[in-house]
Amino acid sequence: MKIKFIAALLLIFGAFSAIEAQRQQLSPAEAELAKYIRENYTKREEMIPMRDGVRLFTSIYEPKERSKQYPILFSRTPYTVSPYGPNDYKTSLGPNELFAKEGYIFVYQDVRGRWMSEGVYEDVRPDIDNRTPQDIDESTDTYDTIEWLLKNVGSNNGRVGMWGISYPGFYTSAGAIDSHPALRAISPQAPVSDWFHGDDAHHNGALFLAQNYHFFEFFGQPRPAPTNQRYGKQLDWGTRDDYKFFLNVGGLREAADFYEKSLGTRISFWDAMMAHPNYDQFWKDRNILPKLKNIKAAVMTVGGWYDNEDLYGALNTYRAIEKQNPGIYNVLVVGPWFHGGWERSSGDWLGTAYFGQKTSEFYRAKFELPFFDHFLKDKGEIPQIKEVNLFDTGANEWKNFDTFTPSNVAETPLYLTANGGLSFADAAATSENGFNEYVSDPMKPVPYTQKITSNYPRDFMTEDQRFAATRPDVLVYQTGILKDDLTVAGDIKPSLFVSSTGTDSDFVVKLIDVFPDDYKYPEGVKPPENSAFSVFQPGGYEMLLRGEPFPARFRNSFEKPEPLKPNETTKIEYVMPGVVHTFKKGHRIMVQIQSTWFPLVARNPQQFMDNYKTATAADYRKATERVYFGNGASSKIMLPIVKN
Repeated sequence: MKIKFIAALLLIFGAFSAIEAQRQQLSPAEAELAKYIRENYTKREEMIPMRDGVRLFTSIYEPKERSKQYPILFSRTPYTVSPYGPNDYKTSLGPNELFAKEGYIFVYQDVRGRWMSEGVYEDVRPDIDNRTPQDIDESTDTYDTIEWLLKNVGSNNGRVGMWGISYPGFYTSAGAIDSHPALRAISPQAPVSDWFHGDDAHHNGALFLAQNYHFFEFFGQPRPAPTNQRYGKQLDWGTRDDYKFFLNVGGLREAADFYEKSLGTRISFWDAMMAHPNYDQFWKDRNILPKLKNIKAAVMTVGGWYDNEDLYGALNTYRAIEKQNPGIYNVLVVGPWFHGGWERSSGDWLGTAYFGQKTSEFYRAKFELPFFDHFLKDKGEIPQIKEVNLFDTGANEWKNFDTFTPSNVAETPLYLTANGGLSFADAAATSENGFNEYVSDPMKPVPYTQKITSNYPRDFMTEDQRFAATRPDVLVYQTGILKDDLTVAGDIKPSLFVSSTGTDSDFVVKLIDVFPDDYKYPEGVKPPENSAFSVFQPGGYEMLLRGEPFPARFRNSFEKPEPLKPNETTKIEYVMPGVVHTFKKGHRIMVQIQSTWFPLVARNPQQFMDNYKTATAADYRKATERVYFGNGASSKIMLPIVKN
């Protein structure tokens, strides 16, 4: 189970474990880079004091060449700065493989309360006003570390940059609040921002079960004391099939208890999440977005269209910084990537989806390195980096915009119609009205992937949805064959009229690109031979673009949930993270609607409970769900369509 345990940590929050990386056989290029680092850098380890006396473990890699001054590139992580020991080196330095030979001082820090650092750890520690000199948060720990580095690391040029992916992305964002004057450039990448509305733990208040349960298996276990050794027990899963495991374990109450039964300890943050089902002060304190103020550094936020964990964080961190820090350099880059895929893939494939070019390699050479070189070294201009840089996942090309939603976009309703149709004409205008219905059974939930998997496959977000379309508890709607290309750029906004025989239900909406039945990959192109899809035939491919759940209880308020009235029609509207995608001529647009997406999303009991997270297996109920169209109940999906 050790492989499963490590995979969970790496996949969910993008943690780079240098210990595990060095156990793997390096490629010739990786071995050459590791050799270069040893020959050209010295390493030292320091315990840096914070304003309250707590000391944080910090690894510092300095160029041996001291005839020039170098900027500092700084990363803070809860995932370990390993390898530990002054003679054990990382095999790569900085955000990507290009940085070590460019010449920087690289600094890595275990955050407060993790691994070798002193103090008490707190998940997504709230930013505070720091009213007394001893008040601490992640911003002050960053400030104090930078102050120490400037005074104690020779050959620095007085400029500091920060970067991090996922949880380290959160520490990058937090470190820029009331930032140190020397902090000149930051790159929050897939940054954790709001664990209730859209990042990691919940989407629209719906618990993302599988990935978080795997993550907190290790991450949530208490650290007895500062250590450079992996600690804690491994959960006795009993199967490598997550669908089977989570069905067997029962409800969320049984899942929380299973932690204690298998690990011999409660997972305190999991229990805290279970105690806070609504958007209360607990979650508001941990939402960093409204606190991203007084940022003076240049910012390049990075995300992936197929990042199930923190696409919300990337899009909304950019927006929050733009709104609250007028006039600073603030740009956004989003490509066709899984979580962290811009740094650890070529970026031309994700599962069965082909993007026509090595987008990740392009990003690393043309965006990331030039950004830091420009602001930390005054090296070169960066005209290729625009305000908003987004990859069109249908046209397979980079596009630039002045804002996330371009000015030439029209919010256009795509209506659900009779016989599983989608139309840009309102069904009410043609006197068509009615509903489609399905029975949602939490004991036989719709799987989110057709793979047998432990944790979740990073490519499920482009997975062919034909396996789901055949189920009776999934509604399928699609347009006719498109006669022209149609480009969508911006947030997707479902607006559904629904009813249920139950008093609560989730509604999951999926936006899909349906390829022609005779479609083939370009000549000479096929999925990588080492992938599970090396013989996949793309004709009729139903490519998932975006999927998002919404619990009906939150339809009027995330703070004060309300039950559904059985069999009474109600309206549910919400925002799904955006896309930039061209539906090509000859393709179709498809929408699928369902009420379970398991075990990615925890099952809704389908009866209203004050705290659904205390549900046991005995609390689940079948419900008949209806989705209406026409006659004043015109369910639709609002698409931001680019007008030529």
